[in-house]
Amino acid sequence: MAKEIPDLVAEARAGTGKGAARQARREGKVPGIVYGDHKDPVAVAFEFNNLLTKLRAGRFMSTLWNLKVDGQEDVRVICRGVQKDVVKDLPIHIDFMRLRRTSKVNLFIPVEFINHEKCPGLKKGGTLVTVRAEVELIVTAGDIPDHITVDLSGHEVGDSIHIADVELPAGSKPTIDRNFVIANLAAPSALRSSDEEAAGADEEAEASAEE
Repeated sequence: MAKEIPDLVAEARAGTGKGAARQARREGKVPGIVYGDHKDPVAVAFEFNNLLTKLRAGRFMSTLWNLKVDGQEDVRVICRGVQKDVVKDLPIHIDFMRLRRTSKVNLFIPVEFINHEKCPGLKKGGTLVTVRAEVELIVTAGDIPDHITVDLSGHEVGDSIHIADVELPAGSKPTIDRNFVIANLAAPSALRSSDEEAAGADEEAEASAEE
């Protein structure tokens, strides 16, 4: 399933340069520019509070946005820079790059776990410990997956699930070039306690033998 691309609403901004940007800020807006895809740059402005909310929600610069400007065709963009006031740490200018449907982009994709009922480790009282709730993938802008699926079928207590164990959507690959862990199946707390007690007893026996 393709991931739903969130909307980002802006308005066209008349004029460019420092004077036009200052005017936009006086009106309670954050000036910005949209460039790329072999087209002319377009000056835009964003309502300050709405933009600030999205920035503070996280993952802003790794999210593909559907930019909506009244009177213009929607365009897919990704943020390439946010200038902030050095004192107030608030946005004063923002840059976006247009993307084609065939463009490659790095995005964080949620992980979904399935077949809990077919997991022997969970049936024995084990706990699923999620190491990465999201995985950063290189994906095609026109075919962004809604999530990646981790099948828990057959996994036992003590198993680690790595990225290589997961069938990734076509055309996507991890940004990290190593077989990192996504989740672990931890032993039940009672079993861990008994193991720790057994290990402690073994250590005491070895110490007594040495004496």
